[in-house]
Amino acid sequence: MSTQIIISILISTVCGLLIGYAIRAMLARWQALAMERQAAAKLQEADEESGRRLREADIKARSEIVKAREAFAETMRERQAALQEYDDRIAAREADIERKMHVIEEKERSLQMVTEQQRETAAAFIRREDDIEAKEREAERTLRKIAGMTRNDALAEMRESVKEQVNAECGVFFRRRYEEAKNEADRKAAEVVAYAISRYCGVHSGEGMTSTVTLPGADLKGRIIGRDGRNVRAFEAATGVTLLMDSTSDAIVISCFNPIRREIAKRALTALVEDGRFHPASIESAVKKAQDDFDVKLGEIGYKAVTELGLEGLSHKLVQAVGRLAYRSSYAQNLMEHSIEVANLMGSMADELKLDSALARRIGLLHDIGKTLNDSSMGPHARLGAELLKAEGESQILVNAVAAHHGDVEAKSAYALLCSAADAISAARPGARNESTAIYYERLAQMEDLAKRHKGVESAFAIKAGHELRVSVKADKVSEDEAVIMARDICAEIESVLTYPGQIRVIVIREKRFVEYAR
Repeated sequence: MSTQIIISILISTVCGLLIGYAIRAMLARWQALAMERQAAAKLQEADEESGRRLREADIKARSEIVKAREAFAETMRERQAALQEYDDRIAAREADIERKMHVIEEKERSLQMVTEQQRETAAAFIRREDDIEAKEREAERTLRKIAGMTRNDALAEMRESVKEQVNAECGVFFRRRYEEAKNEADRKAAEVVAYAISRYCGVHSGEGMTSTVTLPGADLKGRIIGRDGRNVRAFEAATGVTLLMDSTSDAIVISCFNPIRREIAKRALTALVEDGRFHPASIESAVKKAQDDFDVKLGEIGYKAVTELGLEGLSHKLVQAVGRLAYRSSYAQNLMEHSIEVANLMGSMADELKLDSALARRIGLLHDIGKTLNDSSMGPHARLGAELLKAEGESQILVNAVAAHHGDVEAKSAYALLCSAADAISAARPGARNESTAIYYERLAQMEDLAKRHKGVESAFAIKAGHELRVSVKADKVSEDEAVIMARDICAEIESVLTYPGQIRVIVIREKRFVEYAR
């Protein structure tokens, strides 16, 4: 009985093992099938992904080909436009040469006619002299017969009579020739001026008195203003401008009548916004760096103008001064554009008159260079410019032309007369200048000059459209009591010298700063 139980148990165990093995084999097969289906799905996804990427690559390649074709077509269009422009310039040059040849032929014919007239006049004079000699002999015989004069007395009387007659006729002749020459000169001058005007036409420009700096976020306004407005006051004192801020806008408006101060303030404020640090020390550093960068920019502007006009040999100081012309105006007319226009007009007229066009353009560009020195020097800009050019080694012809272009000194060359004419043409065009704006600028400059004449004044800025004059004095040279008296004196001078609307607020600032750096 026990043996049967053991056998039954063994059989049951073997059957269980076989059944477990079979179940395990079935599970393994199912897992293998699942993994095969998963691998097939991944393989299909990989095929689809590769197909998609191939399609994207194909689309991208076609897009690049289309862009390349468009770029090539644009390049060809630009080259065709450049070739067309070159052909137009050649055609214009040929037309100009033909016109000049026609003018030369006309002058040759006119010269030939004048020569023939002179020959005829000389022959007429010879015939008249022969007639006069014959009349003298006849008169001598008549006088000797009638008056019984000696030969010498008769000759003396006859010569005096003939001399008076000849002088009268010569006076009429030379007066007629003088009037003809004057009319011809006037006609030629009108032709030269008209030709110069037709060759060049500059733009009319007027400049504003504000610049705008856009802020990346409205939260910067509070940092720019600073505690109790400390940063704004430091910035305005360092630059001489007025900052206008609106709570509804993400921009700061810089207001100042002086374009150089306004440009320096804009550069400094832009740098401070990018840096993110706003305190008096960083403001002073940013303003100093902006001033240095602006000096470099002036050199680049001046060099560009000199290069465009084909000039060479100007000193670095003159190139800097030419660059400052871009930030100066006369009756709201930009002095850089005005000077370039005068240079081109003078060059055109010099070509017509067979003069040195390069020297003429040089004079035209530098004729108002003295206006860049008025902040530090007193006197007419023509004289100041002539002194500067003489100090920089420019030629005597150029110095005289600049000094004489407003009639302050005598013109010693044709270039001085051309400079006066070109300057008048450029300034007299309709809309070229705005007198009211110039008078406003002049009043603001006079306000600052009145303040700077006082002892101990460090800087003076006219702000708020001329309704406020901010004067900064040196604390070690001006006491508080003297600052009070200075404010009253400046107000009295403004009232007695200037004419202005409304009232002007004069603020005298006296402060001491103690700066240390922790390193």
